[in-house]
Amino acid sequence: MEDLKALLSELKSKSFFKANELCIIGCSTSEVIGERIGSVGSMEVAKDIYDALKEIESETGVSFVFQGCEHINRAITIERAKFNPLTMEEVTVVPDVHAGGSLATYAYQHMDNPMVVEAITVSKGIDIGQTLIGMHIQHVAIPERTSIKQIGEAIVTIASSRPKKIGGERAKYN
Repeated sequence: MEDLKALLSELKSKSFFKANELCIIGCSTSEVIGERIGSVGSMEVAKDIYDALKEIESETGVSFVFQGCEHINRAITIERAKFNPLTMEEVTVVPDVHAGGSLATYAYQHMDNPMVVEAITVSKGIDIGQTLIGMHIQHVAIPERTSIKQIGEAIVTIASSRPKKIGGERAKYN
């Protein structure tokens, strides 16, 4: 997981992680170990990734939320303390290695008070293994370029966002 630690360090040095912000993590542990997404999830890989993320949480104050796989409609595992009933809807499901993915399952098992919400809109995220986190990134998503392009064998994509530019030819922007 040296590549993950290097990526997180690089993002931290760029002030990507902000205190009190949510950052979504999508991850295929199958892809990390060089297999097809959804085929051979690894709780060991999930533990390594989760532990590295928890370290960044403690250093920066960011809070990570974890996207499940397509079998639970990419629902999000989140700490109950971060739940916002005005923007999130709780769903009844417990992530499992074969229906939710290894990382969401590991997170659910190790969070203080986990819950699952149907959808979320956050300003940034890290997608390890092409898990399609874009549906949870607020408009307008923008790619974040880093020197680390893969975690293990999985392609990694990082996104942040900016507010929409509205108006027209007379509008002014900072």
